[in-house]
Parts: sequence; C-alpha cells; structure tokens
Amino acid sequence: MTTHQAVPVNVDAMIDDLRTLVEVESPSRDLDALRTSARTVAAVIENRLGGRAAVVEREQLPHVHWSGGGDPRVLVLGHHDTVFPLGTLERRPFLVKDGHATGPGVFDMLGGVVQAIHGVAALDDRSGVEILITADEEVGSASSRALLEERALACGAVLVVEGAADGGGLKTGRKGCGTFEVTVTGRAAHAGLEPEAGINALVEAAHQVLAIAGLARPGSGTTVTPTVAAAGTLDNVVPARATVTVDVRVESGEEKDRVEAAFAALTPRLDGARITVRGGIGRPPMPESASTELFAAARRLLPDLEGVAVGGGSDGNFTAALGVATLDGLGAVGAGAHADHEYVVVDAMTERANLLAGLVEAVRTKTR
Repeated sequence: MTTHQAVPVNVDAMIDDLRTLVEVESPSRDLDALRTSARTVAAVIENRLGGRAAVVEREQLPHVHWSGGGDPRVLVLGHHDTVFPLGTLERRPFLVKDGHATGPGVFDMLGGVVQAIHGVAALDDRSGVEILITADEEVGSASSRALLEERALACGAVLVVEGAADGGGLKTGRKGCGTFEVTVTGRAAHAGLEPEAGINALVEAAHQVLAIAGLARPGSGTTVTPTVAAAGTLDNVVPARATVTVDVRVESGEEKDRVEAAFAALTPRLDGARITVRGGIGRPPMPESASTELFAAARRLLPDLEGVAVGGGSDGNFTAALGVATLDGLGAVGAGAHADHEYVVVDAMTERANLLAGLVEAVRTKTR
C-alpha cells in the first residue's frame, strides 16, 4: 500500500531548473559565487513552490530555507555548494545527451535539489514541509551544522537528497568520517656535513605513518588511510618539518573514541622530535537504525528499492546522531560524484521526485 498517488512531474521543467543551477557555479569556499548560487536556488524554489525562500547567512555563508507553513514535520535537506573550481563549466558545460544530464555538480547534488523541489511541488498540501539547502556540506558544514540540527530537531524526520547509491539504492547508513593532520617538527642540519646534528622530521613521519595505518580495524569497519604527505626543503638539508594528512572512517561511536584517543597519544620515536595533531572525526556515524522506519516507508512506495550502508558522509550523519529519523540517498540516480564523468539519469528523475513526495506524505500521516 502506498501513501502517495504518483502524479505527472514535468521532466522538461526539471531539466530547465537543473540547467539554471548548474550554470551558476558554486565552489564551496567562493563567497561571491555561493551568494549568487543561493539567490538562484531561492528563486527556483519560490517559482515552483511559492512563498518565500530565505537566504540565511551563517559565518558569511548563504544557506537557503523554505517552509510550507504549519507545524514542522519533515525536513528535506541538501546543499548547493560543489567541489569544482570556477571555470569548470566552460570546459564541461551542462548537456543532456543519450538519457544523461552532465555538468559540474549535476549528481552531487544539484539534481537532488531539483528533484526535491519538484517533488514537494507535486503535493497539494505542503504544510509541515521545510527545505534547507546549505552552502558548505562539501567542506564539513561548520557554518550550517547548528542550523540544520535545529531544523532537524524541530521537524523530527529528515530526507536527505544526496545522490543515490549504485543502481539507485537508498543510503540507510553512513560511516562517521574525519581528517587528521599530523605535523612533525624536527631540526634542520646539513645532510652531508653533519646529518647527526639534525632531527629528521621525514624519518619521524615515516615511523608515524606506519603506526597510524596500524590503527585501522577492517573487521569493525574502521579505515585509517594516510593520503597526503609533505616534507623537506632542499635535497641537502635534513628536513625540519613534515606533515601527514589522514582520512578516517568509522562505523561506531566506540571506534570514533578509540581512534581519536590514539591520535592524541602519538609519541615521537626520535629524540627531540615533536608531534602536533589537528582535526578529528567531525561527522559522527549514521547508524542504520536511524533509517529503519523511513526506509520501510520507501519500500512500500517502491518495493524493489535497495538500502545500503556507505563509507561517505553527509549532513545526514549529524541529524541521525541527534536521534532524528534520517533517510539518505534520495537524490539523483547517476554516478561520478566529484569526477568529470558525473551524470544524472534523466529517466529516473520523475520517479525520484514522486518517491520524495510520497515519503513526505507518509511522515505527515504518521505524525498527525
């Protein structure tokens, strides 16, 4: 039994709106570009849904919030910032060809934003629905976190329109994720005349990389991956400084605590070397239990839907950690997030817009 009677959604109108958003580039740290993008998102929302879409600035970053009025019951959550620098559009313009829409940010996650807007527009009654499109998800959500948590708690249910999993599956769980930067400070010396007078930061960093990689526990879903390293100045100088960047993913709060404690306890192997650690696991894990009821409702609408737990993080991690029911991956069907081959499957857009509309109605029916 479904809670929403699918209605025709105008694919051409969705494509027009997707083109509009993609052609306003929105790199995460470019404030001027983000402000233009936020105004454009707000205009598309107002055009399709009526009312007022407010641009809410937090720490100078522009987030877009719209409410259908009434008691808040469900928050549709997305972001309009993208990972691509200005100028990418010139090299890779928006294009619809062979059933795919392509262009920078089309899958992650402007396609999901457009589908959400048109899904809500398909509802005769939009009361209780809120839409929040943030401006900094790709860089950690530092400025938007308090706002999205506030609205999630007020609404009590969150539908995240990040891109779908492979094959169109929904994301029922996510690992917690974060980045650590380990800095080693040594002492410079002439590499030929008196290397023993130096403290080799690169050698110390090599010791630390092996110790850090050993923190991984694949059986528990914990990955600890050194990803970027830098050291030294000249080929005849003992390096006085080295840095190592580490990507961490965990499935549980216990593993988060263990890994963070281990980084804090890193100890130099070379006499006189010093270690400084910055960063942490900023996005807590999103347990699959957070999505159980919402995923069941989605399966009643589309029985063939698959649900998967994934390693990547989203703002759904924050809302799930609050105990708010959260279902992710409700955005575009496609592939290639953050890559040049990024695309959205056009034929799937109508079904996904209707899925979101049906979930909104299911949530509101339950909470009445």
